[in-house]
Amino acid sequence: MVADATHYGFAQLICDEMASSAQARGTGIARRSPDYIVEKMREGKAVIAFDSQGFWAGFCYVESWSHGQYVANSGLIVAPPFRKYGLARLIKQRIFGLSRELYPQAKIFGLTTGLAVMKINSELGYEPVTYSELTQDEAFWKGCQSCINYPILMSKERKNCLCTAMLFEPAAQSVEAPPDAEPEPMCLTAEIL
Repeated sequence: MVADATHYGFAQLICDEMASSAQARGTGIARRSPDYIVEKMREGKAVIAFDSQGFWAGFCYVESWSHGQYVANSGLIVAPPFRKYGLARLIKQRIFGLSRELYPQAKIFGLTTGLAVMKINSELGYEPVTYSELTQDEAFWKGCQSCINYPILMSKERKNCLCTAMLFEPAAQSVEAPPDAEPEPMCLTAEIL
């Protein structure tokens, strides 16, 4: 579902899980504060998932750059007990749809080191691109400063890094945005854990 004020209390948990997940994988991540996550929820630019018992299961948010010409779906995280059940795909589909609703003409991009995310992005119509095709908005690149790979990015003059850049261009795609309706809820119960 699209996150709202009732979900603010999950911001710290989301940030902690993002950081511990990146550390466990040995990959970089742009760290976000709980206040930043709350801001995304307040703006209606975040998707949050729960299981049927009300346990937090996953999250992702939308950020716009270059006056709405570019949009990133960032911060995708699935809580460990809910991984490997397709929840990341459902969250990405919903955040992609939300991005298309909020910014129908924007190019949607992502940077990732995760093969699973690359596969999901490909299914949504993203293509691998060079970094020069991404936003050149300084605020976006400043967000990379908290990533452990930032020195690599800067040593290569922001032309590449360890992340793969992927881009969805609405003008170049015949992909229709997902319907406005929320996807069918996925029931994740304790029995599958």
